[in-house]
Amino acid sequence: MTGEPGRGVRGSATVAVVRSRYVPRLLTASLIGRLPTGMAPLAILLSVRANGGDYRLAGLLTALYAGSAAVCGPVLGRIIDRTRQAPVLLITAFVSAAAFVVLAAVNPARAVPVAAVAAMVAGAATPQLEPCLRVLWEHLVRGERNIRAAFSLDAATQELIFVCGPLIVLAATTIADPATGLVTAAAAGVTGAAWFATARPARTWRGTNTERHWAGPLRGSGMLRLFAALICVGATIGAFTVGITGYAEAQGRPGSAGWLIALNAAGALAGGIAYTAAPASRREDRRLLALLGLLALGYLPLVLTPDVPLMAPLALLSGCALPTVLASAFALVARMAPEGTLTEAHAWMITSFGVGNAVGSALAGTLLDLVSVPSAFTLAAATGCLAAALALPRLLPTDPA
Repeated sequence: MTGEPGRGVRGSATVAVVRSRYVPRLLTASLIGRLPTGMAPLAILLSVRANGGDYRLAGLLTALYAGSAAVCGPVLGRIIDRTRQAPVLLITAFVSAAAFVVLAAVNPARAVPVAAVAAMVAGAATPQLEPCLRVLWEHLVRGERNIRAAFSLDAATQELIFVCGPLIVLAATTIADPATGLVTAAAAGVTGAAWFATARPARTWRGTNTERHWAGPLRGSGMLRLFAALICVGATIGAFTVGITGYAEAQGRPGSAGWLIALNAAGALAGGIAYTAAPASRREDRRLLALLGLLALGYLPLVLTPDVPLMAPLALLSGCALPTVLASAFALVARMAPEGTLTEAHAWMITSFGVGNAVGSALAGTLLDLVSVPSAFTLAAATGCLAAALALPRLLPTDPA
């Protein structure tokens, strides 16, 4: 027992996971390499505005970046499943970084086609560090409890990407100029991907030689319903982000939106770390159903739209359930994905969440314009309820074996 990774510390699976060999390096490298996801929206906006472009152009370039990343993520995941992690990660990291550098070098307001292509390539070539790390967890730690803790830690720490990313962009642009934010994103992506890809677990991982199916992990109603539920979860988060911005403006304190979103992320970080102590479950799909119910319940009080001092703790509490939902979904995907499709399956998770986030943001913006601020938060709670409804029929067979 003493030589088994993840069993050396009694009572704290999180500490056991962090002390496992290669975990600190791979987790840190993954977070650094994924920073461009949190940096790109603000970096593109600042670059466009500094060059005289309008918000429509900034929104277009940001949408092209995010959309191409969502579309191409599963494609890259399938390539990795059929080959190896390291070469694909390194190639895509350098291609994405080169596109960021091009985007920084041109005037996006005067060279719109070039900027659009650069934004699409930067997004399409996003290194699939997130799916790759989740595939490696079962090789890095042992025991169901420790794997669950690893998934929870993964889900919780990814909040740092969206907290630290914009702050790094602001620091870079303050020190130099707006284009520096894009160059910094390129450097972070290459650094993190290279550090991850050169670690022994990533170098030695190989895809399995199994019978190929054109649908990949999308075969089976259970997986499709799980991805549909994640679209709804993404819509909940998108509706909250837009809704809280509209709420802050309606309160006459637009600057408070950033702090309320940060509190939501802090709640998610705390919830994810606390969830690492949760025991393994034989019926993971039933646990996911309960967690989705808690997610919807957490966003419901925001409909009351109290004053900012009262809204702050509500924003904090509303974020707590998200990483638990994601960690449970990670565990389900690991069980449900057909052999040889695990990386692609995790990439589809990211795509599903991203699509839902975009849809939720768009619908919430429309509701803010046409109805009221509470209607945006009602949408957030409603999409959470819809996610739970999709998970209501069993996702796993009756016999867990």
